[in-house]
Amino acid sequence: MHADIINIVLAFFEGFILIISPCILPILPIILAGSVTGSKSRPLSIIAGFVLMFTLVTVFSRTLVIYANLNQDILRYISYAILFLLGGVMTSTFLTEKFTLLTQRLANVGSSLPGANNPESGWLGGIIFGGLVGVIWTPCAGPILAAVIVQSIVQQTTLGGFFVIVAFAIGAGVPMLLIALFGRLIMNKFQFFRSKAILIRKLLGLVIMASVLLLIFNPTLSFSSKSNADSKEFTSTTLINELKNPYPAPDITGITGWINSKPLTMQQLKGKVVLIDFWTYSCINCIRTLPYLKDWYQKYHDKGLEIIGIHSPEFAFERNYNNVKNAVMSFEIKYPVALDNNFSTWRNFNNLYWPAHYLINQDGQVVYRHFGEGEYDVTENNIRFLLGLRGPTKFMPTVETVSRGQTPEIYLGFERARTFSTPETIARNAPAFYSYPEYLTPDQWGLNGRWIIYADKIVSAGANAQIKLHFTAGKVFAVMGATKKPTLIKVELNGQKVVDAKGSDVTNSQITVTNNRLYSIIAYDHPNDGILELTATEPGLEIYTFTFGN
Repeated sequence: MHADIINIVLAFFEGFILIISPCILPILPIILAGSVTGSKSRPLSIIAGFVLMFTLVTVFSRTLVIYANLNQDILRYISYAILFLLGGVMTSTFLTEKFTLLTQRLANVGSSLPGANNPESGWLGGIIFGGLVGVIWTPCAGPILAAVIVQSIVQQTTLGGFFVIVAFAIGAGVPMLLIALFGRLIMNKFQFFRSKAILIRKLLGLVIMASVLLLIFNPTLSFSSKSNADSKEFTSTTLINELKNPYPAPDITGITGWINSKPLTMQQLKGKVVLIDFWTYSCINCIRTLPYLKDWYQKYHDKGLEIIGIHSPEFAFERNYNNVKNAVMSFEIKYPVALDNNFSTWRNFNNLYWPAHYLINQDGQVVYRHFGEGEYDVTENNIRFLLGLRGPTKFMPTVETVSRGQTPEIYLGFERARTFSTPETIARNAPAFYSYPEYLTPDQWGLNGRWIIYADKIVSAGANAQIKLHFTAGKVFAVMGATKKPTLIKVELNGQKVVDAKGSDVTNSQITVTNNRLYSIIAYDHPNDGILELTATEPGLEIYTFTFGN
């Protein structure tokens, strides 16, 4: 079970338990008065208004706190503290009575509003009436509502926070709907329900406290990233996740250059186990697979394994032979690399992904494939099985590099600029002045100063042009280059110089961009929320994409 699921369930219970509070009593006559008169659909409209008002209030409060730029870890533990105290209050009759005294006077204001209920006012009138009831009841929900607001803020995505808010509103609305639909029948049975309310309240309090302790002392629930600290030992006895219908490996065609090898064909490679790796040198996901590929090549090349890196470029600068050769040398890759600049081999394999691995047996049949990162132990097992290596071996530990809620890869060119936020209209392929929006929501980015926005990149067109990004991740990378001479950029994180969280390419909160490649900018110890700002000190800075890691 993950943290966001726990928080959503908690939010529902927190909304639901409001019905047990004594401050429900002044509201009951109002709900009943609105439900036993008017049309049959009126109860639904009243509860719709009630849930809508709760949701709007909480979303508004969440937005205010987010743009106050409060620390997410502090907010998370504030949420845990409020929830734990709430659970403690619910398990104690004495504390519950004190809590009731504080809230009941505010809730009693509801008794002065029955005149606002007009049974002839129709569906819209019911929604308005339900919204008024929601406002009246808010003081009763105050401490619980505060906890839910913080819970929603520390969710790893805006959608996750929205689900927490909706779960709370629905939890509060369900018992209200029952009251509105069944009216006086509920009133006749309510005494029995209240006789069990103390026990129910205490049990729910214990559930809340236990859930909070689970979230605090099991932090792996917060993110799906994981690391196997020790190498795993396996014995290869069969293929794992093999293709049900193996097929002949397509040939390698349309290659514009080879590195570390003379040209190779699949026919020449018959009798060998071949691993085809589709990659590109500025792709962070591809880069993270390289240690495993290099390890396999070192261990198994002499035993009959051949690895071929099919370099299929994503950006124009990745078509340059020297750029790719320099990257291969920098990464210390020893196996053959083929430049598939025209995507001929890519199309032969019907490939769609970077990275992608295709494992081919000695008969030239594709028997296993994997797209993206991961499954390294499975891939190595299958390599060993095809090579006839049946003894036990230790596999490299697998480190998952993506956390739930992590900001996805962000492209900056106008063809794929999905989360760009600016008051101005994009001027394609031409210099233009841009300004930051009033605020950036998570995963959004904006520009300030003069920039040229091309199809696949942005280029600074004036001194001190800036870009700002609101991210959620442990690590931030950018594919950058310089059109002419090396370009200096200044780096700020949350309005401050980068010190402890600086990436490997940052020195004194600055980066000197020379050749086109992936630059490491931010390196937290764990996933975090932050505002990154880059300032190009002069024209000519190229930025293609931001990518992220755990």
